[in-house]
Amino acid sequence: MSSSKRMETKLIHAGEMRPRVGGAVNLPIFQSATFEYGGEDDYHDIRYIRLNNTPNHIVLGEKLAAIESAESGLVAASGMAIISTTLLSILRNGDHILLQDCLYGGTHDFVTKDLPGLGIDYDFIDGSDPASWEKKIRKQTKAIYVEAIANPLMDVPELAAVVEFARANKIISIIDNTFASPINFRPAELGFDLSLHSCTKYLNGHSDIVAGACIGKAALVKDVKRKLNHLGGTMDPHAAFLLHRGMKTLSLRVKHQNESAQKIAEYLEKHADIGAVNYPGLESHSSHARAAKWFDGFGGMLSFELKDQDADKTDEFLKALQLPICAPSLGGVESLITRPATTSHLGLSKEDRKKIGISDSLVRFSTGIEATEDLIEDFEQALKKISAKVAR
Repeated sequence: MSSSKRMETKLIHAGEMRPRVGGAVNLPIFQSATFEYGGEDDYHDIRYIRLNNTPNHIVLGEKLAAIESAESGLVAASGMAIISTTLLSILRNGDHILLQDCLYGGTHDFVTKDLPGLGIDYDFIDGSDPASWEKKIRKQTKAIYVEAIANPLMDVPELAAVVEFARANKIISIIDNTFASPINFRPAELGFDLSLHSCTKYLNGHSDIVAGACIGKAALVKDVKRKLNHLGGTMDPHAAFLLHRGMKTLSLRVKHQNESAQKIAEYLEKHADIGAVNYPGLESHSSHARAAKWFDGFGGMLSFELKDQDADKTDEFLKALQLPICAPSLGGVESLITRPATTSHLGLSKEDRKKIGISDSLVRFSTGIEATEDLIEDFEQALKKISAKVAR
């Protein structure tokens, strides 16, 4: 399919098998662990489900590459499967990596608790201060790793500077693009080498699978695939089918979530009972100018704190809400809300959370596709309820 096709068209048609299998409009689930031998002379090309080369895997990889304007794509069993496998395919004993200081808790845990045991060293950097990065690079540095929109404070690093820094120092640039999604940002277009996703979130969008993806330069994706083949983090056929189906509505969902999150963030910023609101679409946010420069939308994720920053009162507020579900994860059609200190960043010590600005009372909100007005009304009634309780 022509690369000039627009995003919405690519989501439906890119990578699809031609001719259609048995005339089926939807790609079937290839529920087969093994396939007939076709003369392959490379172990990694043998048609076998663990080797990530069933028709379901291949179609998804090609579709993901198309929507991010990249050379190649690969799917895996979970976001952490692809993050850990990607890092292990690039880093060896004695190597070093630079990482943005505010990261998803699972990534932070893997880097700080698992990589050192493999003889791999790391340093954290301030993503908004490129001038400070040079002080931390070493001869052994192999990669720089950032998040397009950091979890959970919604900071946007100096993305163009990351690419320039990686090129100047001949290291690999890696970005977790989960929060932005390909609708709002396509890292390959800016020059990133690899883009990672937890497809559990926006790409699937229905909170019914876990999945991961690596998208980017073909040679690097091939290396990741070979490591994944050995580690075994393979996506199963039914999960592949659900991801394939979910991606078709990605543009529709994310565009609504962009608009809805913007309105909710503006409402919260003006509310007397709310303290800080973290959303790159707000002019008051420190990353607003960077997000406006590189993104087509500001995303469906935001975080905030009640004015008094009390964790117990925050829990009462969460319980008073009727529409958002208090649960981990994000990016689904239903709105989800959580305190990162109790879910996504529970693996970090309180001291480590404090260092990067994650308080125990911070709330992370994933905007679903409900009516924006209904969500705002629900926030309003919950805030009134806890305010009335305090007044008594």
